[in-house]
Amino acid sequence: MKQLIYKYYDLPFILFLAMTACHQYVIKTSDHYLFDDISKIPKKKTALVLGASKYSRNGNLNPYFVNRMYAAADLYFEGKVEKILVSGDNHISSYDEPTDMANFLIELGVPKKDIILDYAGFRTLDSVVRAKKVFNCDELIIVSQKFHNQRAIYIARQYKIDAVAYNAKDVASSNNFTHYREILAKFVTILDVHLFKTKPKFL
Repeated sequence: MKQLIYKYYDLPFILFLAMTACHQYVIKTSDHYLFDDISKIPKKKTALVLGASKYSRNGNLNPYFVNRMYAAADLYFEGKVEKILVSGDNHISSYDEPTDMANFLIELGVPKKDIILDYAGFRTLDSVVRAKKVFNCDELIIVSQKFHNQRAIYIARQYKIDAVAYNAKDVASSNNFTHYREILAKFVTILDVHLFKTKPKFL
């Protein structure tokens, strides 16, 4: 009976160790492909900008969204990419991340003809895999904040995509929920890629 009790209480600790190990593994294996300095990032044909809501819960512009758009525009105007693929959630007509992203980029001066919209980027895995399977992108510069890029690069490399990532400016906040959530997200990424073989919702 005592052994069963010990095993029961060991499960959360084992899960914590597994999540921590996966988190560190994804960070370590992706680190070489992440760039903060735009001058050092190699040229690729397409930038994949990962989706985010345009507005925060308080109704203000979401700084994660804004920083990603500026980073993507910088890549375009610096000649690092020729096209920008914006991938996000559009599961209902009243919520349209890709259109918001495209319109913001157009306001920044990016020509509409060089922006491609993916309306089925419901998750990071969907966005990355669809970039290759649907939009025929074998090479990419992925654009998001660093903690998100780590996971995206890991997925891309598992799918044999020649990908690097440009880190958009992060958001200083007293609420670190987003970063704590990444620990779980990276754990789920490992499960999706290696155990469950998860596919995008739409291909």
